[in-house]
Amino acid sequence: MSTVIGLKCRECGADYPKVAAHVCETCFGPLEVVYDYRAVARRMTREVVESRPRDLWRYRELLPVEGEPSVGLHSGFTPLVRADRLAREFGVAELWLKDDSVNHPTFSYKDRVVSVSICKAIELGFDTVSCASTGNLANSVSAHAARAGLLCYVFIPHDLEKGKVVGSAIYGPRVVAIEGNYDDVNRLCSEIADKYGWAFVNVNLRPYYTEGAKTYGFEIAEQLGWKLPRHVVVPTAGGTILPKVAKAFKELRDIGLVGDPLPAIYTAQAAGCAPVVQALHRGADLITPVKPNTIAKSIAIGNPADGYYVLKAVRESGGWGESVTDAEIVAGIRLLARTEGIFTEPAGGTTVAVTKKLVEQGRIPRDESIVVCVTGNGYKTLEAVDGAVEQPFTIGSRLADFDALYARLGDIPAKRAALQ
Repeated sequence: MSTVIGLKCRECGADYPKVAAHVCETCFGPLEVVYDYRAVARRMTREVVESRPRDLWRYRELLPVEGEPSVGLHSGFTPLVRADRLAREFGVAELWLKDDSVNHPTFSYKDRVVSVSICKAIELGFDTVSCASTGNLANSVSAHAARAGLLCYVFIPHDLEKGKVVGSAIYGPRVVAIEGNYDDVNRLCSEIADKYGWAFVNVNLRPYYTEGAKTYGFEIAEQLGWKLPRHVVVPTAGGTILPKVAKAFKELRDIGLVGDPLPAIYTAQAAGCAPVVQALHRGADLITPVKPNTIAKSIAIGNPADGYYVLKAVRESGGWGESVTDAEIVAGIRLLARTEGIFTEPAGGTTVAVTKKLVEQGRIPRDESIVVCVTGNGYKTLEAVDGAVEQPFTIGSRLADFDALYARLGDIPAKRAALQ
């Protein structure tokens, strides 16, 4: 039996049934899923969760899907990696990486939110699903729609990385590239959703879609032995994941699965698209939209739908936020790859670089536990680092040819360690 009561406006508190709606008819505030937390607490114990398959549905009492899920049966429960080499680079005692670059099936955290929203679309009787996307979401919606046998349209900016375009088209959706940036795409999709009545996962199904992001936070707590870290650094694009990670920690504490103080949460953005960080630094509640100009295309949303709630969650947690340049993002990607063997897209390079900056500023103490969120895979965005990595050495096929190269490089372990 479902623990979902219905939907509620986050601003005026108006109640709504469990339908495909995302905006309050009274005040135009966003709608959010409401649960019967007493029922959740009775059913969702540590023992019950740990007995279930290692996927995101192990937290089903706090997800808005009734009955058995139809997709996402292998999504979630990605590694939480103890990053000791990166920790030494930063001069901190305890550093973890929550690595959704290996999430199933499309290698980003979007597989969480899409698993939930596609299940809800099927439950509500839709036969066509869609999205507005900067790339990762289009990949995930395309893959999950194929798995579910649904018709699919995905809408993207015209200048996305080739890996993300192909990574959607391979599943057989209609891929529609819009001349403009993500905000232009999103505006058009709102009109299409109204006219055609499709299930747009991040428009009319947004209240259900965003709940899937909570599983990222649930897993962090469980994988730390049902403990909460002191600091969490999260990338911000449209603003979906950060407030929901904060909500996940609070829900776990409210139902008695964890007992620690809630973590400080930090927002990370690219300097070329940092409307939330700029508002945070100004001390403002109003987010001024910007025109994106950054290699971090997956987080290049100039008018974030949930930006206000990112600000609210960061401030309530006692956290902060920073932005980093494209050069710092590339350096973050390379540093993570070199120290921990994880190849992330620019969004992950952003969180790594912002964590470094926050530690250096003294905003994150060096002796407290830190989780850095890695939300996407670098193999989708090779263009971002192609000119920043060492190119192959071309030599002849004789041993003498390699001997000459090796002598020239002087590549003994001690020297290479010093260069790194």
